[in-house]
Amino acid sequence: MKAFFPSSETTRGVTVRVSVSYLPEQSEPARGRWFWAYHIRIENDGEQAVQLLTRHWVITDGRGARHSVEGEGVVGEQPLIAAGASYDYVSGCPLATPAGSMQGSYRMIGEDGAMFDVAIPKFALTARAVAD
Repeated sequence: MKAFFPSSETTRGVTVRVSVSYLPEQSEPARGRWFWAYHIRIENDGEQAVQLLTRHWVITDGRGARHSVEGEGVVGEQPLIAAGASYDYVSGCPLATPAGSMQGSYRMIGEDGAMFDVAIPKFALTARAVAD
C-alpha cells in the first residue's frame, strides 16, 4: 500500500493516505496552469465511528505563496467512517507554477461527541514530463 499511497499520517487511530498524479492533459503550461489529481484514503483504525465535518488545506505554490482553503466535508460529503472501515475520494488542485505542495487537516467528531483534528500529510505537487 505504501507504493500507491506514498504519504501517510495517523492521528488518534485515523490514518490519512495520499497519492497524487500530475494531469498533463488538463494542464496548460503556456498559460501558467498546472493541474494535479489527488486520491485520499481515510482509514479508521480506532474503536468508534468518526465523521468528517470540515477540511482545511494549505496550498503552497513554487514561489512560496500560500493559499488556505476551508470548507465543509470533502467532495460534497461529510462521511461517517465506521471503526475498521475506510473512505476514499479523489479531488484536484490547479497551480500557477509547475511545483508546489499541499497539507492540512480534517475536523472529525467521534461517536462520543469529542471533536479532534486529523493531520493530512504534506505532499508534493510536481509536474513531470510524461515518459514515452
